[in-house]
Amino acid sequence: GRFVYFMSRDGWIMKYDIWSLAEVGRVRGAYNSRNIALSGDGKHVALANYLPRTLVIFNADDLSLEKIIPVVDDAGNSSRVSAVYQAPPRQSFILALKDIPEVWEIFYGDNPPFYGFVHDYRTEGPPKQAERFPIRKIRLDDYLDDFFFDPSYEYLVGTARNARQGQVVDLVIGRKIADLDLRALPHLASGITWKRRGRRVMATPHIGDNMVSIIDMKSWKTIRRIETLGPGFFMRSHENTPYAWTDVFFGPNRDVIHVIDKDSLEIVKTLRPEPGKTAAHVEFDRSGEHAIVSIWEDDGAIVVYDARTFAEVKRLPMRKPSGKYNVYNKITFSEGTSH
Repeated sequence: GRFVYFMSRDGWIMKYDIWSLAEVGRVRGAYNSRNIALSGDGKHVALANYLPRTLVIFNADDLSLEKIIPVVDDAGNSSRVSAVYQAPPRQSFILALKDIPEVWEIFYGDNPPFYGFVHDYRTEGPPKQAERFPIRKIRLDDYLDDFFFDPSYEYLVGTARNARQGQVVDLVIGRKIADLDLRALPHLASGITWKRRGRRVMATPHIGDNMVSIIDMKSWKTIRRIETLGPGFFMRSHENTPYAWTDVFFGPNRDVIHVIDKDSLEIVKTLRPEPGKTAAHVEFDRSGEHAIVSIWEDDGAIVVYDARTFAEVKRLPMRKPSGKYNVYNKITFSEGTSH
């Protein structure tokens, strides 16, 4: 939890020491990038790119180049990389591809699994050794450029901007196992999960409609659509709170934050931190006792709420604050945050 890695859309990665509050490294890996991911062992940083169409892997210690991976399918078609995510239990990076109906898994562990034939009878001598960062390609029926993992990282839930439904991919067997009734641009990258009445559910806001969808993660059925005051973008909770918080990022009610009871699946409180100004991106502290909201304006603020009573505790004036990320919740994979 000492170092944090930032990226810019024009392909730069910066390594920052949060103990000394100083930049300690910088490197450029592309001209147009989407996001970065740090490997579960903390040794590698992966950069997902639109231009060029590559995934670039750097050494997390000194930001030296380790590998450039062109994103091309077996037929020679290239793709932009919508996003890269880490899957720590699998010791791999997972890629969302914009232009190819595939999911790629790139292994960074010292003993990656081998897919395909181990030995070809037509080849003399011992089998070839696997190259570093081997690629596993999972072919699908539709594109997936946004997705979400269950806590075990066995199941990948994904969708595409132009898709009519979502897909569930089993990463162990390497194929789709279910379709999801997910429409209207769900923002799966901010999805969360929790246990409800003995079953795990996931929740996602929608960019294209006024709702939050709740899905049973055993049957993969949508069990509730919670009507909101507008399309949302970010959603958060914490294992120590009975509530999930979601914003209304678009439209005339963008100053609203909804609080949802995780058992009844009903909105129990609607907050307006600053009427008329965009309220967005809730983040919890380590204990789950406080929820922190951004007033996303030039004359904005960070607003701290008591997560139990919903009373305002503190307001810190700030110029257009956006994302806020609790280091402990991120590195311990709190179930209330996106991974």
